[in-house]
Amino acid sequence: MTWYFAWPWILLGLPIPWLVRRWSNVDPIDRDAALKVPDPGEFIGLTSAGAASGRPAGRLLLLWGIWALVLIAAARPQHIGEPTALPVTGRDLLVAVDLSGSMEEQDFQLGGEWVDRLTATKSVAREFIERRIGDRIGLILFGRETYLQTPLTFDRDTVKTFLDEAVIGLAGKETAIGDAIGLGIKTLTDAGIDENRRVLILLTDGANTAGAVDPLKAADLARDRGMVIYTVGIGADALMVRSLFGVRQINPSADLDEQMLTTIAEGTGGVYFRARDTEELQRIYAMLDELEPAAREEEGFRPVTEYFYWPLGLALCLSLAWTIVSIRQGMGGLNLEASLG
Repeated sequence: MTWYFAWPWILLGLPIPWLVRRWSNVDPIDRDAALKVPDPGEFIGLTSAGAASGRPAGRLLLLWGIWALVLIAAARPQHIGEPTALPVTGRDLLVAVDLSGSMEEQDFQLGGEWVDRLTATKSVAREFIERRIGDRIGLILFGRETYLQTPLTFDRDTVKTFLDEAVIGLAGKETAIGDAIGLGIKTLTDAGIDENRRVLILLTDGANTAGAVDPLKAADLARDRGMVIYTVGIGADALMVRSLFGVRQINPSADLDEQMLTTIAEGTGGVYFRARDTEELQRIYAMLDELEPAAREEEGFRPVTEYFYWPLGLALCLSLAWTIVSIRQGMGGLNLEASLG
């Protein structure tokens, strides 16, 4: 256990009042002035009382004490406790969300209303991110282009905000799955994550139609780098639509390349999930919640307790006492003047 001042240099100001008094040329006494009293005996008792109650040396010492206490408080006296090791555990997850044009398909129900796939994904992903207390989350948005929207961070509110602001077509209308995986590999590698706990969750509703990197080759590289990829295929299998020939059933997920997504996931030690509706999407996120936490090195912690309020409070009490005494002495002077008048 240790006591010390956070800002000890402030204590260098302790002699300032003495220096000001030492080098000041102000002479508060008018040596030419004199008080002529008809009968000095009348003031013997008053003079002795005044000298006893307010000696200049005592008052200066009190003022200097107040100044010293204020400086001690400003220097922030602290008590440092014994070091404590805190194990830091949690997941390091990158979430890659598809913003291609096909995410506009309204085949999900949310609150009894039909919504597009991105809106449903956002709704469920918000809850997933909110539960990631102690985990680091990163966000990748991809379409024809791929962007690291949020690097790995503990700030869940920021990740949710950037996810909410994402719009379909922001990164182009096509789908570059391979580039998204490649960016995930680079982000997790640069972050120095333990090779056993590099995790990417990829959500898409289509096939790879753009990008410079082949998805399967990117998955092989991810496996070599120790990264696990969980893929989620989004979109209903059947949807009733009206046409000139009446109501007919279509498959809005006909372009979803499930075989590729399964190969990517299983090749890296992950799992492929199929989200046909909002309920399935919620169950998938619940399963992802059970991912094994990634343990990182312990971080040292020493509790710090501030004690500035003690000298500051004492200085305030002495200042109040000084003020009260000064007011009373002033009132005594007024009474003296009244008696002389």
